[in-house]
Amino acid sequence: MSRGFFRIVVTSLFALASLTSFASERPRLVINIVASSMQADDLQRYYDGFGVGGFRRLMEGGAQFTECRYNYMQTTTPVSLATLTTGAMPSTHGVVSQRWSDYVDNKMIDLTLDKTVVGLNQREGKGAHSPRNLIAPTISDAAYKADSCSRLVTIATTPVSAVVMGGQKGYSFWIDEERCRWTTSSYYTPYLPTWVNDYNNENMPMLLSEEVWRSRFTAERYHNSRKSTIQFREPATSKSSRKSKGSGEFINNLGKITRTPVGNKAIFDFAKYAITSLNLGMDEHTDVLNLCLDPSRNIASRYGNESVEYEDMLYALDWELATFLGYVRTHLKNDEALLVVLTSDHGTSPAYNHDKTPKERFNVRQFEVIINAFLSAKYGQGQWVLGYIDHSIYLNHNLVYEKRLSIAEVQNEVATFAMQFRGVSHALSSTAMRMSYFGSGYAQKMQNSFYPRRSGDVIINLMPEWIELQDDVVSMSGSMYGYDTHVPLIFWGAGITSQRSDNPVCMTAVAPTIARLMGIAAPAASEGSALNVK
Repeated sequence: MSRGFFRIVVTSLFALASLTSFASERPRLVINIVASSMQADDLQRYYDGFGVGGFRRLMEGGAQFTECRYNYMQTTTPVSLATLTTGAMPSTHGVVSQRWSDYVDNKMIDLTLDKTVVGLNQREGKGAHSPRNLIAPTISDAAYKADSCSRLVTIATTPVSAVVMGGQKGYSFWIDEERCRWTTSSYYTPYLPTWVNDYNNENMPMLLSEEVWRSRFTAERYHNSRKSTIQFREPATSKSSRKSKGSGEFINNLGKITRTPVGNKAIFDFAKYAITSLNLGMDEHTDVLNLCLDPSRNIASRYGNESVEYEDMLYALDWELATFLGYVRTHLKNDEALLVVLTSDHGTSPAYNHDKTPKERFNVRQFEVIINAFLSAKYGQGQWVLGYIDHSIYLNHNLVYEKRLSIAEVQNEVATFAMQFRGVSHALSSTAMRMSYFGSGYAQKMQNSFYPRRSGDVIINLMPEWIELQDDVVSMSGSMYGYDTHVPLIFWGAGITSQRSDNPVCMTAVAPTIARLMGIAAPAASEGSALNVK
């Protein structure tokens, strides 16, 4: 063998080894899946109803963390999606609610609505959403900063989830409520990509909305017994010819999708089409695909997590997850090129007492009226309360200044008075949270949810298992209690070995952990520490 030939062989083997080593260092496709309103113990409670390719595959082959919690009170979807993707507390990333009151002109501001953009292929004024009100960069933004050739796609049924989870860069898609088609806004692209139009021409979401919700199993297979909509399947030996009724009355086709398990199927189906159309994960640039399963939350809030509907949704989700993972693995042909992260934005409150009566409700409208009457009696007539949003009371600062009063004094009066209402366990003023540091307990969780420029003047926390009174809602998130803060977390693929950790984990760790596995810097505002995933 000549020296020249030997040198070529050695060089080629070294190059191949380098490429192999590089390929195993970081994934080519990162898929972040947020199953909304899923509690940590759901994976074990319903384990016997799962197949081998969905939740079980992730649980048994990945790194599972069982003691993951959000360390703040405001556990609602936009807030927690921002925490998951930025690695920061609400007090840093600034997403405290979907709406808040501007203290300058007393106008309500929507987190994602943006009149400077238009919804694509929609009526004027519809679908005008953008991430311009987001402050902290997300993991997708960090991926773009590290490599501008990375393709970034976020998919959810609602625009708020899609916008917040995606961030400033890449595409964010959601379903148009009028035509039940996938869309986005002109912030992301001047026109819908051809592949999205091609998919919409198949009219898949609309076809899914026509499906009747029938259970995956017969009645005896379910842990839960309460049901109100789902039609149980007949046993295989049954000769019954009874026809199933529809799945309840909904406002429109989008309502049918977002309140039944087919909504999750619609997301996974569109995600598969996006993967193929954009050829995600097939080159040296790491791509990111974010999926927020909003229908899971809607089903939990409408029926409660004690219901057969919620349980059946998880079984259907498991099936769709297995199908989706099988599709992605076939597409990539290498599990080490794939990183899948499964978690939830929050849990959900119990819906019923042991005697099957509904849990306690807090009447928000009545609370607003009484607070305003109290301030009018004390300081003179006026519109003192501008509104109540997600446990926050917004006061009319202009009126306070006009009356030559102290903002801090009025806030403290309201906080003290609020404690007299049934269902209120804690109340803190904005001034108290700005001027003090709370290192533990309920006050720390409330402070971690507080962002001075957007949070209300007085923030209240309801007693355990209390929720705000809303039509057609039996369960809700947005508290500091374990049923809302304790969620599942699994990392799978990318060479990760099977492991389980019962150590406490703060959910600000998710984004920096993903960043470390991708080999990039964590998002700029990230406060969490990367987990030891290997």
